[in-house]
Amino acid sequence: MKREMFTNPQIYDVIIVGAGHAGCEAALAAARMGCLTLLLTSNLNNIALMSCNPAIGGVGKGQLVREIDALGGEMGRAIDTTGIQFRQLNTRKGPAVRSSRAQADRKAYSQYFRKVIEEQPNLDLKEGLVEWILTKRGKAIGVRTKFQENFRGKTIILCPGTFLNGLIHIGLQSSPAGRMGDFPSLGLSQCLRRLGFRMGRFKTGTPPRVDGRTVDFSQLTEQKGDPNPLPFSFWTKRVENQQISCYLTRTTPQTHQVIRENLDRSPLYSGKITSKGVRYCPSIEDKVVKFPERQGHQVFLEPEGLDSKLIYPNGLSTSLPIDVQYKLLHTVPGLEGAKIVRPGYGIEHDYVDPTQLTPSLECKRIEGLFMAGQINGTTGYEEAGAQGILAGINAALKVRGEPPLILDRAQAYIGVLIDDLVTKGTDEPYRMFTSRVEYRLILREDNAPLRLSPLGHKVGLLNEGRWKKVVALKKAYSETLKKLKTIRLFPNEGTNRMLQSWGLPPLKKATSLEELLKKPEVSSDHLQRLSEELKGLPFRLLSILEAEVKYEGYIHRELKEVEEFRRMEELRIPPDMDFDLIEGLSTEVKEKLSSFRPRSLGQASRISGITPAAISILMVHLRRQR
Repeated sequence: MKREMFTNPQIYDVIIVGAGHAGCEAALAAARMGCLTLLLTSNLNNIALMSCNPAIGGVGKGQLVREIDALGGEMGRAIDTTGIQFRQLNTRKGPAVRSSRAQADRKAYSQYFRKVIEEQPNLDLKEGLVEWILTKRGKAIGVRTKFQENFRGKTIILCPGTFLNGLIHIGLQSSPAGRMGDFPSLGLSQCLRRLGFRMGRFKTGTPPRVDGRTVDFSQLTEQKGDPNPLPFSFWTKRVENQQISCYLTRTTPQTHQVIRENLDRSPLYSGKITSKGVRYCPSIEDKVVKFPERQGHQVFLEPEGLDSKLIYPNGLSTSLPIDVQYKLLHTVPGLEGAKIVRPGYGIEHDYVDPTQLTPSLECKRIEGLFMAGQINGTTGYEEAGAQGILAGINAALKVRGEPPLILDRAQAYIGVLIDDLVTKGTDEPYRMFTSRVEYRLILREDNAPLRLSPLGHKVGLLNEGRWKKVVALKKAYSETLKKLKTIRLFPNEGTNRMLQSWGLPPLKKATSLEELLKKPEVSSDHLQRLSEELKGLPFRLLSILEAEVKYEGYIHRELKEVEEFRRMEELRIPPDMDFDLIEGLSTEVKEKLSSFRPRSLGQASRISGITPAAISILMVHLRRQR
């Protein structure tokens, strides 16, 4: 029997497949840039759903959220509106590695995003499970859903998350699913293979959800948030929500014994799961097997919301059978009587080798087809959102006939993330860390608006109201820095008495505020008390200035390194260059360069297997061609 097919009459500028964090940021970016946009999701009730931990940010991840916000994205405002515990991490370390993290009200967070999307002009939201990419002469022209509805579009962005051929494991039982309770995307995975994409398979997982009424909190260590929560978004004045505590416990030798006795029932250790999991967020089974000397592992009990009784036991990700999950839970202090509301599970899903993408996240193989999120081999809401906003921006720019916005490694954490993916690829789920970033002292959380908001405004994503606040910040920064250089304190009795009351040495000569702030023990808070002209200045401005002044020498050193990086990036490689004609390059290097097609000498230098000697030969050749 012939299947009926319907083609929607509307032709969209941008079609986004998947309404997770990548899809939502992509859809909002494209629509806000004036493109007629369609967001397709398999379940309208699960928009921006936090499938795993109910939190945003973390080390390296907080920087990504601030950058999404600076470009004009939504994630920062979403967590500011729905966050129930905010914390600054690494506060005792330098500003290069300080990061923000916040617990979210899981339900409220999803509802926030749905409301924003439904109210966004130029954006249509529809339910449909996409199973096929429509192409014509090597260009994406639309998508087809499971129920044979065709949608036509000038550009397509794929953001399927873990749904791409997803398979859930609980013990030795498995079932196809995108996540617990949602259908997987099977046809789309088959379509991508037929279109010739190289694909792999990764594994991730989640812990059981626990009924908070069955937890004995009296045995646990309370972990409060910061007393004065610092918002993620530059445009959020203050966090208004009620703040609550998380709690800390640990696994015990008895927990580990239960796990060891049941490894034969674990899909990870029985051979049922063969794909690679997240190195930096392993299951409790992995922790016990790989670190046998450890007597316990931390478990953070994180509430899922103000009106929810569910507890997320961060650190107990598992795919063991349900009866074993109960046994191991009941050996953990505070969880002896805990009831499981939903079991933990492992999930395998397909991904596309990201080296098949350009730095704009457009596919090299099919024009107009972009990919963002876990389909590119990443893990985490923040990594997904960062790719989503860039894919949305670049799809919109392509529709407008403008060159793409490409962030490099010296501009943003987002630039590092995307460059790592499209240049090096990944053989395990990719997670952002500060250690991946070469220029992290100049790519701090606090200065994200100064670095990236001009780009967001240029492409039309940042509206005039928000842009004026960035302009005001830049002006205040210049004026206040001038004050720090010109205002001098003298070694009088009042000043020295105040310094000594803070445990600081007295002044012996006239000293500028800038010179004083360079001292490790002096903070911007001290300066506000010493100078009337600095009182009342916003914390965000002072934090930028404090970092810039204290680390001036190190920042100048990084800026010199950036100049050398830029020289390498500016040596462009013609897209049609015949590497076989370059004498001195090995056959292996020629094959890699011909397959990858790097945009610049700098990008070529980061391809695995390309030697410094090969880069020197290529550099000489490029300069001769000028």
